[in-house]
Amino acid sequence: MADVGDTVTLHCFYQKDDMLFITWYKQRLGDKPEMLASRMKLTKNATLSDTFKNDPRFLVVSGEGINHLTISDVQLSDSAMYYCGLASYVQIQFDEGIMLIVKGSSSSIQAIVQEPPEKSVQPGDSVTLNCTVHTERCGQHSVHWFFRQTNTSQPVFFYAHDQRCEIAKSTQGSFYNLSVKNLRLSDAGIYYCAVASCGEILYGNGTRLNVGEDECRKQMEILVFLSIVRTSVVLCCLLILTVRFYMTRK
Repeated sequence: MADVGDTVTLHCFYQKDDMLFITWYKQRLGDKPEMLASRMKLTKNATLSDTFKNDPRFLVVSGEGINHLTISDVQLSDSAMYYCGLASYVQIQFDEGIMLIVKGSSSSIQAIVQEPPEKSVQPGDSVTLNCTVHTERCGQHSVHWFFRQTNTSQPVFFYAHDQRCEIAKSTQGSFYNLSVKNLRLSDAGIYYCAVASCGEILYGNGTRLNVGEDECRKQMEILVFLSIVRTSVVLCCLLILTVRFYMTRK
């Protein structure tokens, strides 16, 4: 997260001996990846691509095992996913990416309301998450959904579409629903609605989806209770056998 005018550094570390190039790519919401900078293995400095070479705000700091990207005086248009990649003879390998969200004071998007803020479901169920967008000036905007698993601190990723997913748009153009069928335990996490409009991106507060947690908790409580009962029965049996043994000897 950054405010307009800040300076941010996106870090990239690598340990690959057979790489030929190391690159930075920028991908804005709804756009294809765009090469930002590249460096050959035997060169010291990275070269900015044609789109960015005349912009002094972008600087790549290269060294042994590092290839950091610094953006000064960040603007709303810098909001995007940034990927560091290694290119060898046979493949290009990318890291998980860094999402840069630049916040501006004069936003054309008044608010994004996500409902419900939290929901618990069971595996196999279906769920619909709601996103309401209120815009002030610009009429056209694109809406995207991102997903982050609960048990990880990795960056927020675009929620990939499959046969279980469907994004529906209302006729009014301000209500967007994400429906997921046949939920799995791996679907548990936080779902974010993101709106791109007038060269800026705004994110909702997210909806936390709990899949199977209540059922798992109940099963654990039952197992603990049964374990206590079984232990108690075993102790009682041992006590009875001990008493009988001593009584028999007398």
